[in-house]
Amino acid sequence: MNPTQVTEHFFRQEGARLVATLTAHLGTHQLQLAEDVVQESLVRALQTWPYRGVPDNPAAWLTRTAKNLALDHLRRQQRWNTKQGSIAAEHERWLSTSVDETYDTFADDTLRLMFVCFHPQLSVEAQTALALRTLCGLGPGEIAAAFLTSESAIAKRLVRARQLIRELALPFAVPEPAHLPERLDGVLGTLYLLFNEGYKASTGDRLVREDLCHEAIRLVTLLTEHPATQVPRAFALLALMFFNGARLLARTDDAGNLLRLHEQNRSAWDQSMIHRGIQCLGHAAQGDTISEYHLEAGIAACHSTASDEASTNWPRILALYDQLLNLKASPVAAMNRAVAVARVNGPKAGMEALDAIKDRSRLESYHLFHVIRGTFAAELGNPLVALTHFRQAGNLATLPAERDFIARRIEQWEDDKT
Repeated sequence: MNPTQVTEHFFRQEGARLVATLTAHLGTHQLQLAEDVVQESLVRALQTWPYRGVPDNPAAWLTRTAKNLALDHLRRQQRWNTKQGSIAAEHERWLSTSVDETYDTFADDTLRLMFVCFHPQLSVEAQTALALRTLCGLGPGEIAAAFLTSESAIAKRLVRARQLIRELALPFAVPEPAHLPERLDGVLGTLYLLFNEGYKASTGDRLVREDLCHEAIRLVTLLTEHPATQVPRAFALLALMFFNGARLLARTDDAGNLLRLHEQNRSAWDQSMIHRGIQCLGHAAQGDTISEYHLEAGIAACHSTASDEASTNWPRILALYDQLLNLKASPVAAMNRAVAVARVNGPKAGMEALDAIKDRSRLESYHLFHVIRGTFAAELGNPLVALTHFRQAGNLATLPAERDFIARRIEQWEDDKT
């Protein structure tokens, strides 16, 4: 990679981890400072690396630069003639250790701070938005896409969350093991959204962002390895990630064109990840409760273990979607269920299932909703209606691969119409 590509890689993949590491030193009340100095360090890298070359250890260079910027900021905040001793002590503390080693919890700074973000005094929406922005490196637009809301609404949530953290002076401390369950669901939900953003990006030029998927898998794996968080729903989420992650490289062709599930080369699916998914699903079966992750992992397993499209167990998938909606209603899940309905009962039943979605208005700005409606209309022999839906989807799609896919469908139906 050239210096600019290396810098961009660190901006997306290492920036969030560096924020977590700095916050471990500075405390959560200095979260904004940690974000600011990381941004400034990355800007300096963009300005210097293309001319001076990439350092032998880019991560260490960024960490050192960010720490120095943070210390400079602390010096400006204090009066040098009265606070010189405390500044020197702070500098020595940074050089000697990173976090309190007495914590018997997680060694990973990102995971530690993620649990801090899910402090019960913060709202669930603020917790998740803050974790996705600060620790996962997602922008407000990407977070808004995950919540099917506006970017401005997410920006307001982030401001409120940071203000409350400063006001409460939340410590950089993972709760005692007995209190982890009350925060674990929020952490799992955030990592689920992080993986989804990698599996199907909402912005940028790439459909798939493998780095986000692998980071989500890494963090959930750490949760399943810790005695306090080795719970069935964590294993179920990890199984879901492995099943879907196995198909990452097959989701586009060599030209970057989007491939639907039935168009993918199944021999290119990562069988080792599918095997690990099956193992995790076995661990998830231990217990009396079923989470949404169990059901979604079951759906993904049906797809991942089918030898071809014809052998896919669509009735089983439909039954799992019915259970999922009974457990946790979601317009996106209802939309995906409509696809299963169409596979089992035909496109007319699929269209009726789409029309029956209670919160359908939330899907009107979602391009996949119109792609699905267009597909059903085409299968029902209504090319003009299909064209209308595909054109609407094309206006809403943001990624080049999605726009190209929709454009090909529009061209296909225009040719059929003539």
